[in-house]
This record gives sequence, structure tokens and C-alpha cells, in this order.
Amino acid sequence: MSKLPSGWAKCSLEDCVEILDSLRVPINNSERQQRIEGKAAGQLYPYYGATGQVGLIDSFLFDEELVALGEDGVPFLDPMKPKAYMLYGKTWVNNHAHVLRGLNGVATNKFVLYYLNQFDYQGFVNGGTRLKLTQASMRAIPVTIPPLNEQTRIAAKLDVLLAQVDTLKARIDAIPALLKRFRQSVLTAAVCGRLTEEWRGSQALAETGADVIRNDQLEKTALLERRPELKKKKSSIESDIDENYLFPIPVSWSFTTWGKISEWITYGFTRPMPKSEVGVKLLTAKDVQRFELELMSCGLTTTEAFAALSDKDKPVKGDLLITKDGSIGRAALVHTDEVFCINQSVAVCWLRSTTMNKRYLELLSNSDFTQRFVKDKAQGMAIQHLSIIDFAKCPVPVPPYAEQTEIVRRVEQLFAFADQLEAKVASAKSRIDHLTQSILAKAFRGELVPQAPNDEPASVLLARIKAQRAAAPKAKRGRKVSTR
Repeated sequence: MSKLPSGWAKCSLEDCVEILDSLRVPINNSERQQRIEGKAAGQLYPYYGATGQVGLIDSFLFDEELVALGEDGVPFLDPMKPKAYMLYGKTWVNNHAHVLRGLNGVATNKFVLYYLNQFDYQGFVNGGTRLKLTQASMRAIPVTIPPLNEQTRIAAKLDVLLAQVDTLKARIDAIPALLKRFRQSVLTAAVCGRLTEEWRGSQALAETGADVIRNDQLEKTALLERRPELKKKKSSIESDIDENYLFPIPVSWSFTTWGKISEWITYGFTRPMPKSEVGVKLLTAKDVQRFELELMSCGLTTTEAFAALSDKDKPVKGDLLITKDGSIGRAALVHTDEVFCINQSVAVCWLRSTTMNKRYLELLSNSDFTQRFVKDKAQGMAIQHLSIIDFAKCPVPVPPYAEQTEIVRRVEQLFAFADQLEAKVASAKSRIDHLTQSILAKAFRGELVPQAPNDEPASVLLARIKAQRAAAPKAKRGRKVSTR
């Protein structure tokens, strides 16, 4: 800032605050836990660290309004994140935060707080992965300080404006969860027939879901004649429907199972595979997201190791992949012709003879109905697993062909609408995230509140305090009083 607003002055932070770091008492976590064990909530006080409260303790060091400024472990170089926070009442602060009190008659605590949260700490902090603001560097922080009355007006205005920003942030932050629930409600309506109820009533469809199932069975039988080894797969043999998971569907629909649709439900290789910088892509459960395969970020194995794998380890376009270990149930169709392989954490559902709309099947596999089945059938405690035989018995609601197409069209239309909203929300969030710093910058340029000509200039305040400090006798350094 080339020219200071009227009545403002420049100083160092140490000129306008009292530094109370010498009153901090470090205490390790195990000792603190011993001290609070068995004590009632009314006997405990907030215990603060670098970025805020980190626990409780049975005593206190301070009993007033103060400002804490992180000393280390603070995102000093991220302008969007706070570095200082307020302390109120009885508190204990460890040695990871500096403790400051606005100098009486020179600086208010709230003004100091807001100033430190907009300051650019570049050049004032050091360290590698864990940045540190030493007390010496903190003392030297340059401050542009307005008259005391103007500080009060600035802080009051910032309290109001930043509270409004926080409200906006909270509302914006809630929207992604609402959109997620919207997408799931769309899928639920799609797979039970509600989404196309009106459309279905306006159509004179000759075919039914039962017709689709019969056609599918004919196509699957033909493929099994060409691939007789698939006839012995347990996912087809043990695929009777689990009737506990049936739900109401339109009269023109019918139920089948994933095991009856698919020629083979299996999973990838179990043996260790060599890693490689070049070669063939290797997908694990983390690479299978809902409706999407992350082929650009997955690992690689050698072409020689890939060539030695069997067909079950090499999904092809049109197959459905499902996570079966860990975070189970995420499903995505293979949309690429690129060769790749999967390990045992990923199940593959061959859909190579089905006449059904595969996009409809992908939507169904990610619906709450299928996800509930998967979660109910999960095995294991620490790490959950999905049995492919269980999944083979999962019911599949089958609409007529034309209705499958209409369901997909409507879902994609609604999903596209949600995607547009999500993009707008992300843009709005970015603007709101920058709004706090814009408001703070405006405040410390002297543009947020009007200057009052009768306010005592900050330079006069600083000169008076400087004279008082020079005249005051040096305080003797004493022993720290025990807090136990």
C-alpha cells in the first residue's frame, strides 16, 4: 500500500501487542490424559494448540480474551485458511501457538486477529514440511494500524460480514450431499418403475420384462454352447433369486438375477504381479468408482505377466466391474477397448450375451437397492468381502426393452442437470472461498468503514506507548508458578 489511510500508522507487531509466550506450559499427551482421567466435565478446561482446541485439561493458564497465533504446523502459506484464533475465558495453551494480547489503548484483540489472518507470511516462516513462525519473526511482522476507534468499527463490520460468508459457505457445502441424495433417489425411482410410470401409461408396449428374460436365456444358451466350459460356473448354477430382496415392480416387469444374466461372475488374479513403469494397466478396487474406471491413474504390470493371465482376469468392453474387497459394491461398465487386467479385489460380471441395455444394468448396480443387498451380504469384520455367489442371487428388475431405453434417457437427463448444478456450486464455492480474503484486504486498505476525523491518530497512540515503555522499570524475571 503506497499511501496509508488518514490516521493510520506503521509499526511492528511487538509494538502493538503483549506477547505472553512465557506463560505457556508444555505438557505431553500422556500426562494430560492422566490429569483429566475420572474428572467431571465441570472440572476441565479447553486445551489449545497450533490451530485451535485439541483437548481438555484440569487447570488453566489464562482467564481473559486473547489471540492465539500458530507457531508451527499451521497452513501459513494458504491464504484461505486461518492462522490465528480467539481465546475466551479460562484456557490452557501449549507451546505450538503464540499467545498475544492487544496492547491497551493501541490495538484491540479482534483487530489483531483479523490482521494476522490476512497477513502474507511468506518470508516470515521457515522449515520444510512443517513451517514454523519463530517469536523473533513474529515480533517483526509489519502492521498497518488504524486509530483505536476505527479498529473497533472495522472489527464490528468484519464480524457481521464474515458471519454472513460463513453462512453462505455452510449452505454451499451442504449442496453436494443434497445432489448425491438426489442422484440416489433418481436411481431408486428408475429401478422400481416410478420414474417412467407416466410414460408407461401412455405407451402400448407389446413386449414385457418376461419376454426380455426369455430372449436373454436363448442368447446365453447359444453362447454357452460355443463356450461349454462356462456351463460349470457356480455363478450360473447357483443363481436362484433371493426372494428376501424382492420389491414391488410394475406388472409388465419381471425379476431375474445377475447370475442368470451373466455368463460368469468371477474376480481377478490372486497371485503377486510384477509392477512396471510401462506395460499393461492393472486395476484394483481403488480404481473402480461409481460409473467410472480410473484407467489414467492405475498401476501397470509387464506385458509378459499379462499374457500369462487367464480370461477371467482380462475384462472386455461391456463387462461390469464391482469392488468386492474393502469398500465393496462400487460398480462401473467397461467402456474401453483397451486391454487391462484386474486383481482379486475386483469382481467382473460378464455381460457378453445379454440383450438388456447395459447402461440400465450399470445404473441398477449402483442403486440403493443393489447396494443394500451387497452391504447385507458382506463378509468379514476389519475388511469386508463380497461373495460372488451371493451377488449371483441378487434380484434384477427387468423392464421391457423400450422402457429400459427410456429409463436410461431420463436418468442421464437428470444426472446431467445435477452435474450442471454441481459445476455451478463449485464455481460459487471458489468465489466464496476468496471472499473472506477480499473483505479482509479491503478492511486493511482502509476501505471497509469510513474514517472519522476526530479519531486520535494511531501514530499518537504508538508514540505514547513507546514513551511509557521507555520510562517503565525493567521487570525482574521470576520463577513460573506451578499449575498443578
